[in-house]
Amino acid sequence: MKTTHHVLFERSEMKDRHLVRKKIREHIADKTKLPILIFPEGTCINNTSVMMFKKGSFEVGGTIHPVAIKYDPRFGDPFWNSMKYSTMTYVFKLLTSWAIVCNVWYLPPMVKEEEEDAVHFANRVKAVIAAQGGMSVLPWDGGLKRKKVKESFKEEQQKKYCQIV
Repeated sequence: MKTTHHVLFERSEMKDRHLVRKKIREHIADKTKLPILIFPEGTCINNTSVMMFKKGSFEVGGTIHPVAIKYDPRFGDPFWNSMKYSTMTYVFKLLTSWAIVCNVWYLPPMVKEEEEDAVHFANRVKAVIAAQGGMSVLPWDGGLKRKKVKESFKEEQQKKYCQIV
C-alpha cells in the first residue's frame, strides 16, 4: 500500500479527517500523481440503491470522475450480508460462484458549482450514478445496517409521511 500512495484513516477520529482532507488536497494538486479512487458510500450494499455519500471527498475541490458499478447477480452475488453470513461462508459462496460479473459505466467528469456546498455536490453526483445504474437514491448512511436508527431520524420520516397522508 505504501507504493501506491493509499490514504488510510479512522473515520471516527476527527483529527484523522482533517489530515486526510489535507493529504487529498496535496495529492490532487500534484499533477504527477495518479487519480484517487474513493468509494464515498463507505460501505457496500445490496446492488439496488445508492446510499448517502460521505461529504469529505467532495469538500477538497478538484474534478470528480463518477463511476457507476452494478453487479449482475445471475452468475454469482458478491454482496456480503455480514449479519447473515460469516466471513468463511461468504468467501466459500464467492469462490464457488460461476462468475462475478458487473457493469461499469464511466460517466462524464463533474465539478462543484459556484454556489454549491459539498453535500449538494455529493447528492448531485450520487443521483447521476444511481440513474445510470438503474438504482434508487437513499438519503441515509450505509452504517444504518449495523446501528440502531436515531429517534430524531424516525421522527423526521414520520413527519414527512404525515404530510403526504
